[in-house]
Amino acid sequence: MKKVCFALGHPAHYHLYKALINNLKEKGSEVHIYISEKDILKDLLDKSNLQYTIIPGTNSANRNKSRLFKLINSSISFYKLIKRLKPDIIIGCLSQIVYAGAILRIPTVFNAEDDINYTLLQGIITYPFVKHILTPYPTNTGLFNYKRIPYNGYHKLAYLHPKRFQPDRGKVEIPVGENYFILRFANLKAYHDINAKGISDEIAQKLIDILCTRGKILITSERQLPYEFEKYRFKGNILDIHHYLFFASLYIGDSQSMAVEAAILGTPNIRYNNFVSKISVLNELEDRYLLTKGIRSTEPERLFKEVKSIVNGPDNFCLFKERRNHLISEKIDTTDFFTWFIENYPESVNVMKKNPDYQKRFL
Repeated sequence: MKKVCFALGHPAHYHLYKALINNLKEKGSEVHIYISEKDILKDLLDKSNLQYTIIPGTNSANRNKSRLFKLINSSISFYKLIKRLKPDIIIGCLSQIVYAGAILRIPTVFNAEDDINYTLLQGIITYPFVKHILTPYPTNTGLFNYKRIPYNGYHKLAYLHPKRFQPDRGKVEIPVGENYFILRFANLKAYHDINAKGISDEIAQKLIDILCTRGKILITSERQLPYEFEKYRFKGNILDIHHYLFFASLYIGDSQSMAVEAAILGTPNIRYNNFVSKISVLNELEDRYLLTKGIRSTEPERLFKEVKSIVNGPDNFCLFKERRNHLISEKIDTTDFFTWFIENYPESVNVMKKNPDYQKRFL
């Protein structure tokens, strides 16, 4: 039996690990969850009845502290927590975990889906100390490729693979037959979002003007919304957001995470920001599988034209679901692979290095 520590820093990490956590618990592992205070992460865990500990010093609401100060302070806090726990392995996407792991000689497995050229700062401060980096095939970890364990899947398939997720129209509180559109506004304030540009309030208003006569608008936002947008705010159960996303007529956002989710679910989607084409996973979804479209933030008129083309064109539901089925047929069940990898660690590392095709049993 292993004592496994998970470190979550974003709502997406909850979805990434929730099935893996349940698998490990069912197989007898002792699991501990540590989180940073980010967006709705705490709410998601509370609604799922998962026990967790907040890492002191990670509260992003405190704007008076520098990012470096927060990183140092929260890393020290995490070190103190882990020193008492003494886990066999630490898993996560937080930089804080690798320093505690290195000092205490506890192996750390870091899950990365962004290329190092996009998350350069994180790579510089994290990868020298991490033991192994689990990444999808397209992801580039640069000088740290020797630590990389590539797999033929995506983060989002850990919870959106058909074995993990079955869409339920009954959980969508919108009448069957009524079109609806999901808009997602990220705050673009993460360390890798320096100088990032996305959907401004002005552009959002134009999108609303285009869509409002064609269906219902649902907005999910990390940033504060103008008063006039509040009536569109998503008010459903946050645990059901992927059911809403599956049946939506269109997703538009400046968040790459939700764009990947929409693509994997086979929902027409557009991402609008100034880091289009910089993330290999999204490039693969766009170029190989035709499941997403990126438009740079310097091309607002192209965005409006594309949106009008989609909402005025033929029904894309069946077409995108067929593309999704093609994707699923070529990708492994990420959660099953992760479960095997952690349960059999560190021997699983040797297996993957000697025979990368071993993972095909998780197709």
